[in-house]
Amino acid sequence: MLLYGAGGHAKVVYQMLLEQGFQVKAVFDDQFSSVFHYHQVTLYDPEIFPESLLLVAIGNNYARRAVAENVQHQFGKLIHKSALVGADANLGAGSMVFHRAIIQTEAQVGKHVIVNTGAIIEHECRLSDFVHVAPRATLCGNVRVGENTLLGAGCIVLPGISIGKNCIIGAGSVVTRNVPDSTTVAGNPARKLTY
Repeated sequence: MLLYGAGGHAKVVYQMLLEQGFQVKAVFDDQFSSVFHYHQVTLYDPEIFPESLLLVAIGNNYARRAVAENVQHQFGKLIHKSALVGADANLGAGSMVFHRAIIQTEAQVGKHVIVNTGAIIEHECRLSDFVHVAPRATLCGNVRVGENTLLGAGCIVLPGISIGKNCIIGAGSVVTRNVPDSTTVAGNPARKLTY
């Protein structure tokens, strides 16, 4: 497996890969030029291990998308052995499911989605590409989430709610109504923040 990213999120992904018995063959990053867990970090090169699968280990949705749309390797998936994923749930290429996360029956998770530590995605949820579900966030049944949206740590989204694309749901928020595109909400109940 190859990693693209050498920041904090990548450190966790690296440890998950080792715990699952994967060998990390190379680490790429455009911002770092140091050593990462005994690997020399280099600029991306499609000729390095071209047959290997790659994971984009970047927590920021927009940065992860920019990288994923410009690399030539095929993408892997990573599901930690302590995670529970329903047999009929669907997980897109490049997506990662962290320690003790749960994805229930008939959930559809897009490409390059992060389901972080202890997060819960209940039955029939639909997550678009490049979503990040932060640690211990809970999406109740039939929730819809648009692309590039961040669901903050510990937030709760009630059943049947739709959240648009490019949204931010603040940590600890309780989302009780639909959230339109490009909106930041926080609080209990979650309300739109204006800047």
